[in-house]
Amino acid sequence: MLTVERLQEYGADTKTGLSRCAGNEALYLRLVGITIQELSSGALGEALEAGDLDKAYFIAHKLKGGVNNMALTPIADPLCELTELLRNKTPGDYNALYAKITAKTNELAAL
Repeated sequence: MLTVERLQEYGADTKTGLSRCAGNEALYLRLVGITIQELSSGALGEALEAGDLDKAYFIAHKLKGGVNNMALTPIADPLCELTELLRNKTPGDYNALYAKITAKTNELAAL
């Protein structure tokens, strides 16, 4: 079961995340759950695999907003890096960053 304590152990900045939800723990946990679902959808990976960098950027940017609002730092760091690479259309292999994001998402979902 997802709890604030488990999110803290995971590395989330729950103090910041809760403050963005006016201290409402139930709302925070519900929004974290929604964020997990969005991260787990696979849409970002599909766009990357298809080589559609514009779509991948759009998805990554949207996910970054949710992740940062919920202060899910372990995912935010690689997701921010990936978003910036996509924003600039930097050529290269995005698989390593996407693998980090996926691993941290799976870890979060297991909570």
